[in-house]
Amino acid sequence: MTPPAPSRTISPPLPRKAPGTLRLHYDPASTTCRPIILFASEAGIPIDYNLVDLFSDENRSDWYTRLTPNQAVPLLEHDDFVLSESSAILKYLADLIESPAYPKELRARARINEAMDFFNTYIMRDFVYGLVYSRVLAHYRMPNAAVQQQFIALHEPRAARRLRALDAWIGSKPFICGDQITIADYFGSGVITAGELVGFDLRPWNNVWRWLNTMKSLPTWDEVHAGFYGWRSAVEAQGIGIKQKQEKKKEERA
Repeated sequence: MTPPAPSRTISPPLPRKAPGTLRLHYDPASTTCRPIILFASEAGIPIDYNLVDLFSDENRSDWYTRLTPNQAVPLLEHDDFVLSESSAILKYLADLIESPAYPKELRARARINEAMDFFNTYIMRDFVYGLVYSRVLAHYRMPNAAVQQQFIALHEPRAARRLRALDAWIGSKPFICGDQITIADYFGSGVITAGELVGFDLRPWNNVWRWLNTMKSLPTWDEVHAGFYGWRSAVEAQGIGIKQKQEKKKEERA
């Protein structure tokens, strides 16, 4: 199933002209592509979006492998410069337009880098791969049901611990690193929303829940996430989310 792609011509107000030509190779449902598209849309960065359909293995095609042997999205082309990795692309784009979302001050920037590394390591490993991808992506599932249950059981307390840490980190602040939105918020929102694919309930972590709803109020959020919501609906229809599993167990006990 290929989720619907967002508009290829997202045109936010007051675009900031970046020197040269920018092209982003992306899949609209991708956890790591969505933060870049959201940041570019909100900041008004004009980008040519080239859809690379992960669901049909287009990322493994010869032409794309020549661009990036890692065969992953996102991938940014800026004239003759090619850059991979979502976190690196966000930082590059923010520096390109001198965005206040990635301030120059040393300690402020270090705090943003710290948060992005936290999302890219602990949260991705224990939450996204451990609890989400292992359920919704066949190549991350364990070989049999018993091992799959053990794998999930291993990562559930780990993911909860990471979310507690994130909740404490945010505290009463409106954004991850303070009163102003930064690229850590864009990156983190893509990572955390992956949990929606399996119906993961974030409400026990009040600060995380509040922060994420703040991010969802951004003007271009819904348009950027159209493809992701299409994938979420397809997963829900398959009945493999947390909520569906819980309901099934209740029916079996009845």
